[in-house]
Amino acid sequence: MSFQEEVSSETNTMVTDVMDIDRTPELLTWIFSGMFGRKEQKQQPAEQALASAPGAATAPASGTAVAASAAAASDRPAAPANAESSATSTSGRTELATIGGGCFWCIEACYRDLVGVSSVTSGYAGGHVERPTYQQVLTKKTGHAEVVQVEFDPSQLSYRDILQIFFTLHDPTTPNRQGNDVGPQYRSIILTHSDEQRRVAEEVLGEVNKGLWFGKRAVTELAPLTTFYPAEAYHQRYFARNPSQPYCAMIVAPKLQEFRRKYSKKLRSYAAPEL
Repeated sequence: MSFQEEVSSETNTMVTDVMDIDRTPELLTWIFSGMFGRKEQKQQPAEQALASAPGAATAPASGTAVAASAAAASDRPAAPANAESSATSTSGRTELATIGGGCFWCIEACYRDLVGVSSVTSGYAGGHVERPTYQQVLTKKTGHAEVVQVEFDPSQLSYRDILQIFFTLHDPTTPNRQGNDVGPQYRSIILTHSDEQRRVAEEVLGEVNKGLWFGKRAVTELAPLTTFYPAEAYHQRYFARNPSQPYCAMIVAPKLQEFRRKYSKKLRSYAAPEL
């Protein structure tokens, strides 16, 4: 069975199982008095130390993947990493993919498990406001989407693989929303780093629509990446650091469990059977 057949042959339970559960921060905060939902958190002492380090919020000149490290050093987004550089790193061994499909906590947790992925950074892209904060993005006026930037080894995981997996992690048929999360920040979006990535993205999107993987056409936005802004430190590795947080336990964990079941042979933890 080909990878494409493997991806499209199953019902996308990762989408259908969670679409009826509301994660909208404002509504969750109202219902649960701040006990449930995405709420801005105070820095831990270690993060405070990092944030106070000289130049912690300054983007390095060595590329987007390194700039992501600066985001973890500050509770405000790091300085942007220009997307004008090639999708291939200076070492020539890794590439970058930037995608968004709703909550970046969920998407980040899934991609981090894959063989060939060296880093995943949650952030914002596709809008017009420079260095946006999470609270600004929530206003729906920045034009930015919640996205993740994946650094991967194309000899182990291709860009096509990245995109085919992406389409099984969210519902790409709903404009500016994922389930009850409504707003442009939750739109389905692929931001390409090169002409070759755009060609592959157009091809994969065409396959999704031709095969009607979701029963109707995808509305995924396809555009070249201009600038990627890493999100605040508390958003990075959020599920890994907060597995017992109610939203993580109720929404992210089941989605990640289904992802691990569906892509078990592509996970870091997979041990191939002896021949």
